[in-house]
Amino acid sequence: MAKLVVNGGRPLTGSITPSANKNAVLPVLCATLLTEAPVRLSNVPDITDVRKVIDYFDAIGSEVRADLAAGEVSLRHGAALNPERTRLPVGMRSTVMLIPALLHRFGRAVIEDDSKGCTLGIREIDPHVEVFRAFGAAVVVEPGGVTITAPEVFARARHWLDYASVTTTENFLMCAALAGGRSRLVNAACEPHVQEFGRFLALMGVKIDGLGTSTVEVEGAPQFGGAEYAFIDDFHEVATFLALGAITGGDIRVRNGAPDQFQLLDRTFAKFGLAVAHSDGWSRIAAGPQALRVQRPFTSHMIQKVEAAPWPYVPADLLPIFIALGARADGSVMFWNKVYEGALGWTSELTKFGAQVVTCDPHRVITFGGQPLSPAEVESPYIIRAAIALLMVAASVEGRSEIVNADPIRRAHPNFVENLRTLGADIWWD
Repeated sequence: MAKLVVNGGRPLTGSITPSANKNAVLPVLCATLLTEAPVRLSNVPDITDVRKVIDYFDAIGSEVRADLAAGEVSLRHGAALNPERTRLPVGMRSTVMLIPALLHRFGRAVIEDDSKGCTLGIREIDPHVEVFRAFGAAVVVEPGGVTITAPEVFARARHWLDYASVTTTENFLMCAALAGGRSRLVNAACEPHVQEFGRFLALMGVKIDGLGTSTVEVEGAPQFGGAEYAFIDDFHEVATFLALGAITGGDIRVRNGAPDQFQLLDRTFAKFGLAVAHSDGWSRIAAGPQALRVQRPFTSHMIQKVEAAPWPYVPADLLPIFIALGARADGSVMFWNKVYEGALGWTSELTKFGAQVVTCDPHRVITFGGQPLSPAEVESPYIIRAAIALLMVAASVEGRSEIVNADPIRRAHPNFVENLRTLGADIWWD
């Protein structure tokens, strides 16, 4: 287990250029398998999940040229791919988005029991199975996994999701692109990375109406072209570095090409006494040592709260960074994860720093901040921003702290430790 060691108590100051959003990059990589034409991608982050998919493509016989140091990836998936090498990569949930292309190419795909990603509560595959069946695929449970067999021609579908799942929406878009006729999805996810994914499909020739809304219609495109695409800045990473600057009493400027995505996030930071400024393509929180103070709601008998749910709510992926702010800010905040059950169990690790955190139920915790904290050794679950949240608190506390099992950070943030060092952090992998 990789361990992060940090000597905290240093204000982090400087400028950061964020990487692209892995939740956009990974589905786009999966979608490239739909076409035999060349695809060129730029601003691709050098993260472990990206390397797994690239290695997968190399193993099945695709032409791959990757310079991740420069963020460049060129792919061509020819007609002579090896169906015997199509076992999905393990340890990452996003491989489920390879299935439409595998069905298109080989007529068959298998979801094995160990194809999973972050341990974010209960992450069922039922919504994906329902989508595949809606387009005419046969789904059979077998020892060790689920086998999916494609029809000769994907049927067009009208489908209504139980909840606005990002990866299920993306799988629907790919299946619909393979189908004959016009398909419609109701209760579609509309996160920025889903919109980015849709824009990439459009470059390959897929016609999509309603992208960014809860109802999406797709015109089947039996032939897919090539594409060149540059990924945009990851709003998760922008918010994460802003929070790191704030919790350490520093001043970090983060490049942000899409400040329009931040209106609700800005208001969420404001609940902790933090003002986000967007100017000339950069975002900034100038936070002095006394800045972290929970703001009382207008309804004075109510506790301040941060609710996370599918976009356009505060994203559940970002809830941990606000919980870290809550552990440090003077005042009380209730955090409510409406997406994943049991995904807040890691917050008990915050008590090792001396933070006061009370678990209400599998979806809610309350922080009682403003208490003096001490350095500690804590252990992260396999959740990317839970590891970062623990690091945030460690970086804000004077003295040596250790975050055990911090590897998940490498799944989403390239050069994360190196970036922190440029901001003045005393941090290293052990």
